[in-house]
Amino acid sequence: MWMELFAIGGGFVLLTWSADRFVTGASGIAFNLRVSPLIIGLTIVSLGTSAPEILVSVVAAMQGNAGLAIGNAIGSNIINTGLILGITAVIVPLGVHSSIIRRELPVMLLVMVVAFLLLLDGTLGRIDAVIMLTGMAAILYWVVHIARRAHTQGADPISGEFAEEIPTDMPMGRSVFWLVVAGLVLIGSSRMLVWGAVSVAHSLGVSDLVIGLTIVALGTSLPELAASVASAFKKQHDIALGNIIGSNIFNILAVLGLPGLIDPGPVDAAVLTRDFPVMLGLALLLFVMAYGWRGPGRINRFEGAFLMTAFCGYQTLLYFSELAT
Repeated sequence: MWMELFAIGGGFVLLTWSADRFVTGASGIAFNLRVSPLIIGLTIVSLGTSAPEILVSVVAAMQGNAGLAIGNAIGSNIINTGLILGITAVIVPLGVHSSIIRRELPVMLLVMVVAFLLLLDGTLGRIDAVIMLTGMAAILYWVVHIARRAHTQGADPISGEFAEEIPTDMPMGRSVFWLVVAGLVLIGSSRMLVWGAVSVAHSLGVSDLVIGLTIVALGTSLPELAASVASAFKKQHDIALGNIIGSNIFNILAVLGLPGLIDPGPVDAAVLTRDFPVMLGLALLLFVMAYGWRGPGRINRFEGAFLMTAFCGYQTLLYFSELAT
């Protein structure tokens, strides 16, 4: 399996690198077109960090591996909230001051609940996919609207954080170059990763769903890990949390929705009885911790460690579930 393992490792590295370059190129183009840093950060950056998950799921669905695509979407959200946010908060406790982030938290929960209700019939169909993708378009419109209103009524704390991160000195030509090159590398590395992961799954007798929930989800979530930890060290706490929330929303609406459009079919029963409830539970924990009921929200080290413990518990559950089958 050396070739397959090399494809997985190489896919991880190339996905992480190309996702960063893709976001840089897209942000540079938007800034040159005079789009505000706040809108760039809330839309392009959030979508860009989810680009690996989106492309991997699209490739998997096109190759008939819908289980891997579904596992990638749900597993990435579990890793985002339990592992990545947990690690980030343990390293640097996160303060939440942005009113935009507080508005996105209940939206994230709502999106997950609606997706769960759509899947309760045991099928991810094209109608479900259309509803999810329409929801993504609606949320993008809503985010742009609140970003514009925040710009006119007074800067949200997250606005200044995005202004420090968006490339303001990159010419249009260089921005387009990085967007095109990174996009091609994203496509190629997604195909590498899916081929390697599916081959390893078949060799070990592990289901595509579990490979998607674990190895693939971890690899496609590396951009979020790098972005959140780096933002926390720079004291850009709202960006660190915003990256996770935005990614979670787009993982459900786009990463889960697109496979339903491309390769509709049944959903493994374990998704509804094990994986989705865990994702919802972690999202609810995040909401309670970060919302800030009597002032600014805060995720301290203890809460970060609790999220990591919950993630480890889920991995243990997965392990014993596989043994039972």
